[in-house]
Amino acid sequence: MAGILFMVGAGLMFPVMSGFAKFLGEDGYNSLQISWARAFGHIVYMLIFFVPKFGVQMLHTRRPGTQLFRSLMLFVSNACSFLSITFIPLAKAASITMMAPFFVLPIAWLWLGERSTRGRLVAMAVGFCGVLLVIQPGTELFHWASLLSLMSGLCYAVYQVATRLISTIDSPETSGFYSSIVGGIGMFLVLPFVWKTPESARDIFYLCSLGVIGGTGHYFVARALTYAPANIIAPFQYFQLLGSVVIGYLFFGDFPDVMGWIGAAIIVGGGLYIGWSQTRKG
Repeated sequence: MAGILFMVGAGLMFPVMSGFAKFLGEDGYNSLQISWARAFGHIVYMLIFFVPKFGVQMLHTRRPGTQLFRSLMLFVSNACSFLSITFIPLAKAASITMMAPFFVLPIAWLWLGERSTRGRLVAMAVGFCGVLLVIQPGTELFHWASLLSLMSGLCYAVYQVATRLISTIDSPETSGFYSSIVGGIGMFLVLPFVWKTPESARDIFYLCSLGVIGGTGHYFVARALTYAPANIIAPFQYFQLLGSVVIGYLFFGDFPDVMGWIGAAIIVGGGLYIGWSQTRKG
């Protein structure tokens, strides 16, 4: 039960972070600046709360190249996500991003040699059909920003596979720190060209809270995995989709249409099947 509650908590934290990012995007802040605030805040969060507990040795990595690559993928994923939600509702963006578990299958096969069963490949195809129902290409409801959410899901899938690869080499705390190093430190080179000085205390609060909320959400996921097996808590990751609906409605008055609900249900169903099948042999 503790593991489930932590995963549900993470499902609430991430939509709140996205809601704050959407507010900032609508107020004219560049998605790169928002992504930097998310990454830099995460680094500060890790240094304050984790270094005193695990020591400075957590800053040492045996695979700096791999760590920088996965950090780049996470940054691109966040940047695409934050830009997309400036134009489309949170629930729609969250539904499309939920394709990440499906993208993991072919990437893990090509990179790690992990073979997928026919059932999982069929589930991936079905999930993509669900995304098409959400995006509705070729109709007047289609918005180009939906493709950014799809790119966000793809980059996050690459990040997940890279994290799986590095998990046997570096500690979770080390990987947690380096996951935001590109966005938090590397973006200082670009930040002067996209910087917008915060205009209100509310904007300062939103910018400062992104890293804390995101870092806490990832910490909740890690804690959930310490209290319960992955196959038990994995289905509850889709609580994030429900959280996005609630935050989108309360903050922005957005509510998914019928096709959006149907598409989201198909995506969740396919994802649950993949999660279940990965607990079985073959």
